[in-house]
Amino acid sequence: MLARLLSLVLLVGILRAQTPAAETTDPLGRDSPQSSVFRFLEACHARDYSKAAYYLDMRRLAPAERATAGPELARQLEDLLDDTPFDIATLSRDTAGDQSDDLGAAQEHLDTFHVDGQTLDMQLERVELKPGLKVWLVSAASVAMIRTAHQIVEETPFEKKLPQWLVTFEILDTPVWRWIALLLAAFALWFFAGAVAWASTAAARSLVASKGPLRLCVAAGGFWKMLQLVPPASLSRLVLERAVQLIFFLGLAWAGTSIVDLVATRWHSRLDPRVEALSYSVLPLGRQILKLSLYLIAFLSVLSGWGYSTSTILAGLGVGGLAVALAAQKTIENLFGGISVIGDRPVLVGDACRFGDRTGTVMHIGLRSTRIRTADRTVISVPNGQFSTMALENISGRDKIWFHPTLNLRRDTTSEQLSQVLASFRAILASQPKVELGKIPVRFVAVGAYSLDVEIAVYITTVDYDEFLTLQQELLLQLLQAVERAGAALAVPLQESFDPQRALEKGHG
Repeated sequence: MLARLLSLVLLVGILRAQTPAAETTDPLGRDSPQSSVFRFLEACHARDYSKAAYYLDMRRLAPAERATAGPELARQLEDLLDDTPFDIATLSRDTAGDQSDDLGAAQEHLDTFHVDGQTLDMQLERVELKPGLKVWLVSAASVAMIRTAHQIVEETPFEKKLPQWLVTFEILDTPVWRWIALLLAAFALWFFAGAVAWASTAAARSLVASKGPLRLCVAAGGFWKMLQLVPPASLSRLVLERAVQLIFFLGLAWAGTSIVDLVATRWHSRLDPRVEALSYSVLPLGRQILKLSLYLIAFLSVLSGWGYSTSTILAGLGVGGLAVALAAQKTIENLFGGISVIGDRPVLVGDACRFGDRTGTVMHIGLRSTRIRTADRTVISVPNGQFSTMALENISGRDKIWFHPTLNLRRDTTSEQLSQVLASFRAILASQPKVELGKIPVRFVAVGAYSLDVEIAVYITTVDYDEFLTLQQELLLQLLQAVERAGAALAVPLQESFDPQRALEKGHG
């Protein structure tokens, strides 16, 4: 029993020895190249250079020298990164660093400096401080270059001509003269961009709607160049560059939406006025969706440029969209029903139609419901999800109207009178120019219990129902007159009179 227990303990110890230690999160935020440099600059701008020294690999320095040299090296590196066109956004946000560069797996390029004809390439290096804790530090070889590279940080000839307080006084670790220069440049660029936009749109009047976006893009592009010529401190420059980048892409999206509005307006002017549903429902909806998509693409492009994972954002939008779809199932059903009605166009606004057992005139086809005015002058609102599944009869869509009466002549009508009636009917129909005769427009169809049935089947070539009613009235009067001229008459259904005696006899039988 004891042997088994010792064996179990030994096995657990072996397994623990073979299991790699879990990585520990660094409290100083040195997990990725970008976060390490960002936290380094934050510590420097807070004037906590002793903390900033922890972001430098000083293992090549003597232990006694690290306490005094570390803060000074951190301050000099801050000057280098703040006073040169260093872009922190180029650093990788991945804990493993950028694996696509030509450096080693545990190295990341920080910046390059040119001093007295020599090129100094500074690197970051992933160092394991203790088992399970790997951090990104300015490499030991790069730390040795800081003093040499710091020689390039000096007042420029332009700064030497300025009042000293403009150079020494700093806002957000940036000399105040640079903020003044950037502010003046922003105003000048805005007016210059306005002149460029005006000149460009004057040459092409159809693009007048794009004057605002064009001005915004030109101003943003010019200010981006000014940030390279008069760079503020690294962290401030990062914020400004991202803001300018966002403004530029939003300007492009704005230009795209202006083009969408221009195309939609021209398309709307060429639509059939009766296609009201397409004009007032689908076209605005499609335009808004397209415009929103342009802004979404611009925003995602900016986030991707900043190093964020757009796939995670899209996945979140997909989950949110699914939740909204489940919560608004009926609304979405009506929406797609409306799109189906508007797309297929079984009826248009102003059409008379029969739906179910009701008849009316279509007043409005929206994305949620369709409104129909009935013959009683009431308005029925039918949800599109239901309306799209109905059998819709478009009464206004007919090209001619069927005239199909059946006249019942009395049984005592002679064959000669019947022949005269049939001939008169044909002549009356043939004399009317709006009557379309078929092969047998008038036919004797049946000998009924109390009548001789004559059927008429022709088309009235009009789509105006009022005109049809007028012609129908005229034709019916002429047909009745023809019956009277032939000496015949219309039959009246026989109504058996009540005989009490006969009913009593039937009861006894």
